[in-house]
This record gives sequence, C-alpha cells and structure tokens, in this order.
Amino acid sequence: MSADLSRAIWRKSSRSNAERECVEVARVPAVVGIRDSKAPAAGHLALPPAAFATLLAQVKTGGLDL
Repeated sequence: MSADLSRAIWRKSSRSNAERECVEVARVPAVVGIRDSKAPAAGHLALPPAAFATLLAQVKTGGLDL
C-alpha cells in the first residue's frame, strides 16, 4: 500500500526502548504508518487501519514473538 506520509505527525510508542527498539506510528486518512524512529529515512510500512488493528492485537497477545 502506498501512502504519502511526508506531512504526517509521527509519535513514538510508549513501549519503545530508546536504546534498542524504537517504533513510531502516524495516522493519516485511511492509512496507519509504522517506521523505525532511529532510521526514519529508511521508509515505512503503510497499513489500512483494520490491518494495523490486527497486527497490534497479535503483538499484544505475543502471537508474533520470536
């Protein structure tokens, strides 16, 4: 999914660890963006809100733990 997030307001997850895992999210109409706050120029993922909600639920329940 392609989305213009150049003017999005990114916010860091309250669960991010400043030394290791830093995740930021941004919401624009019809899209939720996800990126690494330590490398914002590296790009982002853009998901429809329903897909983001599914991803978030899986993360919260440990369904994606390695």
